[in-house]
Amino acid sequence: MNGELTRRSWVMERARAPWRGFLLSLLATPAILLGVLFSSSLSLVGAGIGVLILPAVVAMVRGLTDVYRARITEWTGHRIERPYLPDRPAESTGKAPARQLARFQRITADPATWRDYAWLVAEPLVVPFTAGLPAMLIVYGFWGWNLTAWAGGVFGELGWVDYYTFIRVDEHYTDGPYRMVGTAVVGTMFIVAGLLLGPKMLDVYGRWGTRLLGPTEKSRLALRVRHLTESRSDAVDASAAELRRIERDLHDGAQARLVAMGMSLGAIEHLLDKDPEKARILLAETRASSAKALAELRDLVRGIHPPVLADRGIGDAVRAIALDHPLPVEVTVDLPARPEPPVESAVYFAVCEMLTNTAKHSGAERVWVELAYRNGAIRVSVTDDGRGGASLEGGTGLRGIERRIGTFDGVLALSSPPGGPTIATLEVPCALPAPPVL
Repeated sequence: MNGELTRRSWVMERARAPWRGFLLSLLATPAILLGVLFSSSLSLVGAGIGVLILPAVVAMVRGLTDVYRARITEWTGHRIERPYLPDRPAESTGKAPARQLARFQRITADPATWRDYAWLVAEPLVVPFTAGLPAMLIVYGFWGWNLTAWAGGVFGELGWVDYYTFIRVDEHYTDGPYRMVGTAVVGTMFIVAGLLLGPKMLDVYGRWGTRLLGPTEKSRLALRVRHLTESRSDAVDASAAELRRIERDLHDGAQARLVAMGMSLGAIEHLLDKDPEKARILLAETRASSAKALAELRDLVRGIHPPVLADRGIGDAVRAIALDHPLPVEVTVDLPARPEPPVESAVYFAVCEMLTNTAKHSGAERVWVELAYRNGAIRVSVTDDGRGGASLEGGTGLRGIERRIGTFDGVLALSSPPGGPTIATLEVPCALPAPPVL
């Protein structure tokens, strides 16, 4: 079964690659138009008009290159981050001319702007010899079959074509059966070559796109600073919200019970001599209240950092969640060692939130949780067989998970087509300690 799936995947990959290369070739047309528009805007900068026009043109260019980045990432496996420097404060304050000038200065000072321009100029020349080449070979191969089938002599007599590669086709095929066989064989070779070269040419194109459309070290550093600033702000907000929750739970729960216990003990003190029987009843109620207060404090502590997480690690902690979950949950853990406590805690509460969302909104009958360590990151996948249709914009739960793991440079991906299944996957980069040597 696995061999059959592998062969099918191999065939599908080679069948898809030329079509994807052809679609990428089509993008060369708007690239040429935007390249001309970009050059025209630059020529008008000296007259002052370009200062107003260029930012709008660059916005269109970045929209097109964003399409390129998305397609290259999805179709070639080469992930390309958005490289642009963040906005300056001057672009959102002051008068309109000052804001426009600040925007123009930021755009022209951004290396990614000129790398995008270089892409627009070079892309129409590069794509036919990389991603678009397999589709051209396949089309040329079918052209050979076309000549074989009916049209060789016709085109030859009209003067449109004399040769197909090295085969002369300027006479009717009824007068040259060997030429019919030759064009069929050569055409088939071109088709096979296009199919076999497709994935490799896409990979070459992906490497080319990564070099030119990806961030430079300067923009990478600026984006990193912005990401850290945002994640720090999110972490501070999350910590403040958690402190407010703890304060509220203490005030409304354990603190209220302790105050009531103090009042009950005062009443018992007055009743010991007058009404011992009633004092005994109040003592029993106070004992029950103390047990409830202790249970609430334990629940509160468990919500801050569960003992099972501290004692047994993330694997057993997730298994403990699964035992209390209203749906059947199958947990698979493949971690060679425990991560650092902050990462472990963030992953644990992210899994808790995802399982809570599954129970509330999915309509599923079963849930599967997989924890593994791959390529320097903890990878968690939560899959359910529910109705699907979930999205990251649908509520605050998944956004909260993104903020929580974003503090550690983690990412969250969601696949939830209508009808299911829903697959939520998060990755948190971390280094695991080496296992002890026995």
